[in-house]
Amino acid sequence: MLAKDIMTTHVITVSPMTSIKRLAQILSQAQISGAPVVDKTGKVIGLVSEMDLLVGKGAQVKSIMSKKVFCVTEDATLEEIASVMTRAKVKRLPVMRGEKLAGIISRADIVSALAIGEHIATHTPIYDL
Repeated sequence: MLAKDIMTTHVITVSPMTSIKRLAQILSQAQISGAPVVDKTGKVIGLVSEMDLLVGKGAQVKSIMSKKVFCVTEDATLEEIASVMTRAKVKRLPVMRGEKLAGIISRADIVSALAIGEHIATHTPIYDL
């Protein structure tokens, strides 16, 4: 299974100029724990999370966002995605199509994919093989 098979394609992004209050509203309303930060051209320049809200200081996203962004391509395997998340100690990864944001993958997406894959593997009757 590849990133493009499990990624969320409707990605909620924020601007570096988004206010902290507005960020909190966006995360709360969308029931997400973080979002990519994009510039005017749509380039991913950071990530911001609930934790950044809790520990960061400042009036705008640019002052609390993580500027080091780890990404994967649409063709990354589950193993590659899990490896990047583990090494980078992140909960979500932007999925890129060239220089453009194509989607996002969270740890929950990986768990869901593994659950579906295991379900298929352990419950496919032999006569269907």
